[in-house]
Amino acid sequence: MEAGFSEMRSELQSRDALWRGIQLECQQLHTELLKIRQHKDMQEIQIKHQSPCVQLTSEQLENKNDEFVESAESQESQREEQNKIRDHLYQEEQSHCSEQERMRTEISDLTEELHQKEITIATIMEKASLLERQLKMELEIKDKLLAKQQLLDFRYKAVKCENTHLKEMM
Repeated sequence: MEAGFSEMRSELQSRDALWRGIQLECQQLHTELLKIRQHKDMQEIQIKHQSPCVQLTSEQLENKNDEFVESAESQESQREEQNKIRDHLYQEEQSHCSEQERMRTEISDLTEELHQKEITIATIMEKASLLERQLKMELEIKDKLLAKQQLLDFRYKAVKCENTHLKEMM
């Protein structure tokens, strides 16, 4: 049982280490997602605070348009990256939840198995105690019977001796 407990304990420790690694990865993904959101928010604030010029040349308009297109493309790529990170995070959480549920089930099974073994040990100990009491009672009975037998043997020898003595006297 101790070897089984030790094996269970090491299995639980390795699973705990795996669980902690998954948690760390989730935290890193959350941090990365927050950084991307902050970057996006900063870009939106910059775009809002840019002062519009009343008279812009066509070249300036074209540059602004290019910047706007680049900014839109950058935001779109950031959204895609955020979606990828969210998807990855969701998959990790699902994997983590299923691993957690599997571990709970396994722990529950192991606990039930341990409980059954404890019940079996208690039953065996109870039977051993009962057998020990029965053996003691039987030994006491045999001791009494042996003492009776020895007394009867002694009386028999005494009567036999007396008979022999009486025969001789006759």
